[in-house]
Amino acid sequence: MRVLVIDDDREFCDLLARFLRAEGFETDCVFDAAAGLERAVGDRYQIVLLDVMLGRANGFDVLRRIRAASAIPVLMLTAKGDALDRILGLEIGADDYLPKPFNPQELAARIRAVLRRMAPVQRPLRPAIVVGDLEVDAGARTARLASTRVDLTTVEFDLLETLAGSAGEPISREDLVLRVLGRDFSPFDRSIDTHVYNLRRKLGPLPDGGDRIIGIRGVGYLYACSSRSS
Repeated sequence: MRVLVIDDDREFCDLLARFLRAEGFETDCVFDAAAGLERAVGDRYQIVLLDVMLGRANGFDVLRRIRAASAIPVLMLTAKGDALDRILGLEIGADDYLPKPFNPQELAARIRAVLRRMAPVQRPLRPAIVVGDLEVDAGARTARLASTRVDLTTVEFDLLETLAGSAGEPISREDLVLRVLGRDFSPFDRSIDTHVYNLRRKLGPLPDGGDRIIGIRGVGYLYACSSRSS
């Protein structure tokens, strides 16, 4: 697995690259935004680790440009405790984030979780999930509203498939984090809520104007429906 690190802190990158190589990841480091963007969209990497602060450049601008050209997974590295940076990164299209300083073992686990979500999985053919005007085809990994395709990130698709597959039934945030993000739930981790927000924005309301995805306080989320088939 090839990992691209885009970070202007050379000492940090050197330490990080040594650790990731010891974990079995082929790792390259780039220290400026322009070169990082070119490598991210032009070379055959499996994941990008992108720092928010790149000297005079802004990691969010780099992420926007990556997303305009590629669906490569991006894990953002953010300043400790800067929740706004993490939320913005997820809204732009980051697959995950990790605040600095972090435990290197947790970083490796996050990378593997993202790569597992991206890996093709041989599954038995099964009918598409149909909930009202929504159709989710797990085999083709496509979602359509009234026959119009909805452009979703990998995480957003997995989230929608999970919610629509249990339409009308609440799913706890803990289960969603485990099933969609591939890690244990932390009460301070709000990333699943941001992904739900982005998914709501892309899907819009039900034909009758009601909410498609309903938050249930103290429980989690459910996809609303009047009828369901799967």
